[in-house]
This record gives sequence, C-alpha cells and structure tokens, in this order.
Amino acid sequence: MRDGAVQLTSAGRSRLEDELAFLRDVKRRELADRLEDSNEDGDISDNSEYEDLKEDLVMTDRRIQELEYLLATAEPIEPSQDGSIHLGSVVTIVDSDGEEASWTLVDPAEADTRAGSISTDSPVGRALMGRHPGDSATVETPGGQIVYTVVNVA
Repeated sequence: MRDGAVQLTSAGRSRLEDELAFLRDVKRRELADRLEDSNEDGDISDNSEYEDLKEDLVMTDRRIQELEYLLATAEPIEPSQDGSIHLGSVVTIVDSDGEEASWTLVDPAEADTRAGSISTDSPVGRALMGRHPGDSATVETPGGQIVYTVVNVA
C-alpha cells in the first residue's frame, strides 16, 4: 500500500461510484438548471435563493472532485490470511450486555454506520484490529468501559 493511500472494499468503491454518478449526472445538472432559471428571473443582487444555489453548486463540485481523486487513487483491500480482524473484515461482536452487532471494518473514507461499516480509526475499530474469534477487546467510552467479544470474523 502506498503511504497515505485509501483502501476500499469493493462494496465501498461501488457506493462511492454511485454517489459520484448521482452528483455528476443528476444533482449538479439540476443545480445548474435552477441557477440558470433564477438568473433569468431578473435582479440577482439581493436573491438569497440564488446565493444558496451557488453555494450548493460549489459544495457539489468540491465533493465530485474529492470522490474522483479518492476513486482514482484508492487501492483494493487485500484479504488477511491468518483469520485476524483487518481492514475489510466483517466482524460479529457481543458486548458485555449480550447485545450482538456485525460491522465491516473500513478505511475512514468509506465508513458509514448506516450502511454497517465502521472506521478502523474509530475506538471500536482500533480495539478490534488484529483480534481473532474468542478474543475480547475493551473500549473506553464516556460512560465507562465496554468489553466486546469477537464471535466471528469473515
């Protein structure tokens, strides 16, 4: 891996490619059309909607550039051969209350808890890295320590 390079799972790459396509093909075009319509309506010197649209367009363009760079430079994740938790692992853990959860450990650029992935830089991700099924990991939280036991690594 190149120093500082982002590593992506195939699912993460696909999700980011979908986001890029949406921003480029739908959202940017829609914002540009709305800006043009707003501009045709006359005086734009005191038009807050016009200013908001311009700001949205700038933010969308920035995200498009960010995604293009990320996708162009990202490297695929290589699977671990020793059964330990690593970048790209799907991990099932049980906390000290018996509550079970499954997460995919990913690069911070790919993390999305709503999609079931957490960053290897998160407290839980850092604590789990290198562990094997049956191992425990302790995570410090504002409410105290939580002990997670690794049930499965895929």
